[in-house]
Amino acid sequence: MKESIRIDHPVIILLAAGESRRLGRPKQLLVRDGEPLLTKTLHTASGLGGHPVIVVLGAHADRMIPLLEDKGVHIVRNADWAEGMASSVRCGVQAATDNFPEADGVIIIVCDQPGLETQTLRGLIDLQRTTGRPVAASSYASRLGTPAIFHRSVFPELLTLSGDQGARQLLRQLGERVAVQPFEAGALDIDTEEDYQRWISGS
Repeated sequence: MKESIRIDHPVIILLAAGESRRLGRPKQLLVRDGEPLLTKTLHTASGLGGHPVIVVLGAHADRMIPLLEDKGVHIVRNADWAEGMASSVRCGVQAATDNFPEADGVIIIVCDQPGLETQTLRGLIDLQRTTGRPVAASSYASRLGTPAIFHRSVFPELLTLSGDQGARQLLRQLGERVAVQPFEAGALDIDTEEDYQRWISGS
């Protein structure tokens, strides 16, 4: 039977707690055209307008908070950031339910996908509403991932995630409950110095 779920009041969760071990310095603070990747991603998210934004910080949090203090976002510290991305998803979803009781969904984004644009997020929201499925996720490099939007009915499953895979394993398990939006630019994520140089050179 076709589901008829509609997400009208999503909270945006920006995951920015990682240590950036492979890069050797916080990827969130990498700069292009004078702007750190963290605030670039935040501006992209804020472009949707009218949706609360939660930023989950962990490693290097003290260096990032000054960039966020005047941005009107809800900052959450993830004490368990070393566990991996799943701990930040849990932290963000819990913060959404605790602080925004009207939230009927969350949009999870990460700050190491420099190709993310506001229209990408609008597309996910439209896709979810058109299909009525509880989840809409992005497809790139032959896999599903962020950005993704989840209806509150999926919150219990998000809150049980563990390890370093984030929501990717859950997206696979949900199968046909997930609507899929192609996002080729998502294949570029910044994990190494080479990735960063490729980004700033525009290649």
